[in-house]
Amino acid sequence: MVKIETLDGDGFWKNAYAHQRGNLLKKVNVPEDQIIELVNKKYMEIPAALRYEIETSGINKKDLQ
Repeated sequence: MVKIETLDGDGFWKNAYAHQRGNLLKKVNVPEDQIIELVNKKYMEIPAALRYEIETSGINKKDLQ
């Protein structure tokens, strides 16, 4: 059985700058006006559905650097 790779969303969010967070949100198709609001929030304040999308999107940290 193949293991699904997930991004450590909380760890990434804690250590990322706002522009890196914005790049992540763009990759999961969040509208620009929402990105501006979300980049300054804590990871647990983001809606659960969006956190799930981030963690299961298949994006690696290397893709975001």
